[in-house]
Amino acid sequence: MDSDHKFLMTRIAGGDKQALAALYRALERPVYKFIVSRLNDPHEANDILHEVFMDVWRSADRFEGRSKVQTWIFGIAYRKSIDVMRKRGRVDLTDDSFEQVDDSPDAVTCLAAGQEADHVRHCIGTLKDDHRSAITLAFYQDMTYAEIAEVAGVPEGTIKTRIFHAKKLLMRCLAGRVERGVA
Repeated sequence: MDSDHKFLMTRIAGGDKQALAALYRALERPVYKFIVSRLNDPHEANDILHEVFMDVWRSADRFEGRSKVQTWIFGIAYRKSIDVMRKRGRVDLTDDSFEQVDDSPDAVTCLAAGQEADHVRHCIGTLKDDHRSAITLAFYQDMTYAEIAEVAGVPEGTIKTRIFHAKKLLMRCLAGRVERGVA
């Protein structure tokens, strides 16, 4: 898949708008979900998504291929999200969120899964921005620690530490919510 993205980047660097549209269609949803999980504002996330892809259009010729295209684009989204949070006065950069889709046909199973998803969403929402980002990129975007480190602009060891602590915090939060019977 990344070879497809690299091919599209080459075409975009040559001014091919159709290639940009194809790359946008391929990465729109995961990038949007990542941005909205950081900002918790769908409208602002949509604006930033478009800014990200405008940056891709303007700087495709500078993409060197040292990382996956997806990693490079998530890096742009990450930095733009940080800029927005700084403008808001929210500089605590350690959180991310997600959405879980339940494909279960059983209504009881769907209800239980929805409650579990709510538990997870709540607990992920309690994490700092950096922890949330690392967890989201690792588990929902299937990025490696090295790719996440590149997106966040920090050493790989920092990402490993963030994910380790985020998992501990999530487990503690989830266990506490289950014990209290919070839905």
